[in-house]
Amino acid sequence: MLQGKIVVLGVTGGIAAYKIAGLASMLKKQRADVHVIMTEHATNFITPVTFESLTGNKCLVDTFDRNFQFQVEHVELAKRADVFMIAPATANVIAKVAHGLADDMLTTTFLACKKPKYIVPAMNTRMYENPITQNNLEICRGYGMTVIDPVCGYLACGDTGAGKLPEPEMLFEYLVQEAAYEKDLAGKKILVTSGPTCEAIDPVRYITNHSTGKMGYAVARAAARRGAEVTLVSGPVNLETPLGVKRIDVVSAKEMFDAVTSLYEEQDAIIKAAAVADYRPVQVKTEKTKKTEGNMNIELERTDDILFWLGERRKPGQVLCGFSMETQNMLENSRVKLSKKNADMIVANSLRTEGAGFGTDTNIVTIITKDGAEELGKMTKDEVAHRLLDRIFM
Repeated sequence: MLQGKIVVLGVTGGIAAYKIAGLASMLKKQRADVHVIMTEHATNFITPVTFESLTGNKCLVDTFDRNFQFQVEHVELAKRADVFMIAPATANVIAKVAHGLADDMLTTTFLACKKPKYIVPAMNTRMYENPITQNNLEICRGYGMTVIDPVCGYLACGDTGAGKLPEPEMLFEYLVQEAAYEKDLAGKKILVTSGPTCEAIDPVRYITNHSTGKMGYAVARAAARRGAEVTLVSGPVNLETPLGVKRIDVVSAKEMFDAVTSLYEEQDAIIKAAAVADYRPVQVKTEKTKKTEGNMNIELERTDDILFWLGERRKPGQVLCGFSMETQNMLENSRVKLSKKNADMIVANSLRTEGAGFGTDTNIVTIITKDGAEELGKMTKDEVAHRLLDRIFM
């Protein structure tokens, strides 16, 4: 994912410095070329040897260290970097970078770098909330740096409040978002529907399906990483919102229909990956007997057909993609759906195929258009998402 990308991590003297070892490891596993620059104070919390062992690169601390190649190191690394993140960023270092002070290896390299820069504050709550620190952060934003807000929690000093460093997994997502993919979808607006819907039978019970939303969320994440403006209309799922994605939560098929129809006109592409509960109860009768608490008879009606509605109203140049999950006659049924719904593309898979369908991290799909069908091998859902976006915008 990050192969060939150069990521520079600046580590300053805060107790949260130890967390950056985990971040460096994550980046290295994705084949990034990771370089760590530490302030002298940071070495009191974690040693340079730790980062050198994790990254395979010399950890820089001393501006005048002669134990490296001849090039002026802070300038050379600043030129080669794809992204630069200071985490944790102390109030002292934030003040320096806000005002262009460069008195150590970290701040000189940061000042010389013209690539995207991220600052992740981590400090005592009162230090973070001090108007001086907040003003310095605003200055950094004004210069085009991205400030990742700290989270609230119990701090090492014993206080509880804002100032806690986000977990390495979150920082990793920011770096991937920035550097992993070309922003070839910049300027595109994409609407994705994902997850199940639930249709209430009574205050306790409901009709739904087994969708976990993983495929739709993978599509939304992939599109956002490639620079698109993504809106995700999601049924009830146990998934984190992908970074950079606007999420609208719904429960019923009617709520999803209303959300989609209010947004569809401004979209360049609409990808319906949601597994909507196709029927809703309109009448429920319960007959009580001596042996059972109740025998329920449910009268059902079809829910609104989102894809059909969109197909009838599709704008010129707008791409409409639906998903089809079948237990038999997958290609035939999906081709009928393509024509009936007036879609540009149907992504079909079979519930009977191992490694595809609900709840898995992989999928095996066939992309069907009016020109034919392209069968993809077993891939992660993230890989499928990128292949699908390639087809939509090729």
